[in-house]
Amino acid sequence: MYFNGYYHLFYQYNPKGAVWGNIVWAHSVSKDLINWKKVEHAIYPSKPFDKYGCWSGSATILPGNKPVILYTGIVDDKQTQVQNYAVPANLSDPYLRVWIKPNNNPLIVADNEVNKTAFRDPTTAWLGKDGQWRTTIGGRSYEKGMSFLYKSKDFMHWTKVKHPLHSTDGTGNWECPDFFPVFVGNDHGLDTSVTGPVSMVKYVFKVSLDVTRYEYYTIGTYDIKTDKYVPDKDMVDGWNGLRLDYGNFYASKSFFDPSKNRRVLWGWANESDTTDNDVKKGWAGIQLIPRTILLDPNGKQLLQWPVDELKTLRGKKVELSNHKLSKGEKVEIKGITAAQADVDVTFSFSSLDKAEPFDPSWDKYDAQKICSQKGSTVKGGLGPFGLLTLASENLEEYTPVFFRVFKAQDKHLVLMCSDASRSTLMNGKSSMKDGKDAYRPSFAGFVNVDLKDKKISLRSLIDNSVVESFGARGKTVITSRVYPSLAIHDKAHLFVFNNGSETVRIESLKAWSMNSAKEMNH
Repeated sequence: MYFNGYYHLFYQYNPKGAVWGNIVWAHSVSKDLINWKKVEHAIYPSKPFDKYGCWSGSATILPGNKPVILYTGIVDDKQTQVQNYAVPANLSDPYLRVWIKPNNNPLIVADNEVNKTAFRDPTTAWLGKDGQWRTTIGGRSYEKGMSFLYKSKDFMHWTKVKHPLHSTDGTGNWECPDFFPVFVGNDHGLDTSVTGPVSMVKYVFKVSLDVTRYEYYTIGTYDIKTDKYVPDKDMVDGWNGLRLDYGNFYASKSFFDPSKNRRVLWGWANESDTTDNDVKKGWAGIQLIPRTILLDPNGKQLLQWPVDELKTLRGKKVELSNHKLSKGEKVEIKGITAAQADVDVTFSFSSLDKAEPFDPSWDKYDAQKICSQKGSTVKGGLGPFGLLTLASENLEEYTPVFFRVFKAQDKHLVLMCSDASRSTLMNGKSSMKDGKDAYRPSFAGFVNVDLKDKKISLRSLIDNSVVESFGARGKTVITSRVYPSLAIHDKAHLFVFNNGSETVRIESLKAWSMNSAKEMNH
């Protein structure tokens, strides 16, 4: 949340180790979303209503500029879940270091129709025109994913609305729902309580699916009379739907930032290394770079882009323009710190004629499977072309981020991949006993882009064990976690490559060495 000049990040944290458990709400503060200061834990198990854990939730700013946190408390060893609130002890402390959990908790207890062990993660509340607050809480009814809806006049006494805000058959348990308005045809964000005519305001409903470990969203309308969210007709609502990120990204939350009139999305990436290695290094899990989110002008998806403040970490810059890449060629981008870099490249090509046919037997919703068969070294027509990130000098290790264009019956399909399968020699197949729970998928998604100008852009944020990539100015985003053993520090390299028969031109490339964030100054 943003409050009185500071950003506050509250996050699920285990103070006792680099594995899941003993969960508290850790708390860090910042003036710029980049340089942070850790302060005391905001919420930790201490009362009967959260004795067994303080799980996720949200912050809401009440009228009179008063922040309140809603969070899920675990009350017994059966994982019974209730919804609690906490308030700052001292509003004049700029860091809001101490939080109080009043004794009228819990505020919301599941009734007999609700699965009490799948009832968590209350959203930022919104205020209706009728003067009532609403919040929605994730859960399930058997295999139907649900977002339960609750209303309150005073934020203290909540009643369940008979029907959920939204539900979808066959999706399993819903975690970390997020529900917010977006401006149509405008690049400003909206406060969660803003409403307006459909021509000006649409709604986004996002959910983290427990079963698949991805985050899906739809765009639609919110009927304030019936208190129901309805996805637009052409939205796929379920496992084949749009994702915020097609890689390692989960449990995200968005918040409205009134200081910059934007909505900021922040997601978590867990480790995909072995648990043993996590324990050895002493930490696990990161927050990714915060992203601004907007409605795409086409109205059919969101656009995500790293927050502007990230540019303050840019150091040395190199540029390349109008450089041709024939089939099998690669060019090294030298002069920057390739292990910690921000790269923004636009590719162009003179023809779509060489695009490979899209095999009708392929599942158009399973981009990852197609990418695992059509990797960066599999020669193609138009593509594969893109970046080889975190590469060792002789390419024993690399994480390619690339495009491949297919010709379907009536249109072209653009596949974007971020492939971790060759990212490291560590714990390779020769020592599977070590690497049993390491995870190195070829993450992928399709990019809904019009290729009439025969150009496509890619921006990748590279940070040692993270590659966060934005295709076509943020239409498709993929995050990979990788753990090179050779391509580390000054031994990491960055290349641009083309393995398609169609010559590709690097229209423009800008790359920056990225400095490390520092602890926030007072």
